[in-house]
Amino acid sequence: MEHRALLLIQKSTELQDMENTAKNFALQLGSLISLYISIGSVITLLLSVITIIYPDQASYYWEQESASASIRTTIAILIVFFPTYILLTRLVNNIRRTEHGMYLTLTKWLIYLSLLVGGGILLGDLVAVIMSFLNGELSIRFVLKAIAILLVVTTAFLYYLADARGYWYTHEKESIRYAAVVTVCVVGAIVFGFLHTQSPSEVRALNLDRNQITDLQNIQSHIESYSALNGTLPLSLNDAFGGLTVPTAPDTRNAYTYTKKSNSSFSLCAEFAFPSITTTEVYATPVMKEPYAIKNPNNWDYSAGTWCFERVLNTDPVLPPV
Repeated sequence: MEHRALLLIQKSTELQDMENTAKNFALQLGSLISLYISIGSVITLLLSVITIIYPDQASYYWEQESASASIRTTIAILIVFFPTYILLTRLVNNIRRTEHGMYLTLTKWLIYLSLLVGGGILLGDLVAVIMSFLNGELSIRFVLKAIAILLVVTTAFLYYLADARGYWYTHEKESIRYAAVVTVCVVGAIVFGFLHTQSPSEVRALNLDRNQITDLQNIQSHIESYSALNGTLPLSLNDAFGGLTVPTAPDTRNAYTYTKKSNSSFSLCAEFAFPSITTTEVYATPVMKEPYAIKNPNNWDYSAGTWCFERVLNTDPVLPPV
């Protein structure tokens, strides 16, 4: 009986160890996944801010737009995943100290795998930055981006290198201070990103501006088609759309206005929150090869407030290219 009781106790202990191993492995894996996402987000955030602070005239307008969108995306990711990483890492370290001491074999493999991945990310990002420099990117942007990548990846790499050697196991207070400094830096990066991108209300206003340009393009297209079929401009937008739904301005903006100035000229007016920050090519659409095509139909530059786009019909037939 005593031998059987010992076997039951041993089996129960083994099952509990297996359960703890699986639990600790899952926690460590979750911590590292949160780390990878956080590192990538911090790097993207810093590179995007650098792109906005040091714009390159040799790059397209969309680079600034893409950088601003990346800042907003990475801020949202960091707000969720970085605290998750801190909490999971703290939980894992407490379990190590109270239950098992040093890492179990599986969790230690994860740490060395993280060092390998971190080194690969560092080398890959540096290659990308160097390629950008060789493709003509500004020297100051190249230097700052290289420094940002080195600082972020090296900070994580050194932490886990020391962790794999058991340093933080015997220096708990230093581990906490290290985490506090990193947290302050990440929060600072988030605040820095907020200062270099639009607020939610500004983003909404910019999106409304762009939507209005799309509406005005649609209206202009119908006016152009009407003039091509009838030889004159419509008296109203309802005439131009022929019973179809006429685009309307957002509720918070003044209504679109169409004014026929002569048989060959008209204006389209709308209210905008911000001045256009792009060139006319961004909103360019193919010019219709019609006898009454509009002259310069792709000029959609505007200022804040109510702005009217003056249009003139081209009364000379536009012949298709030979």
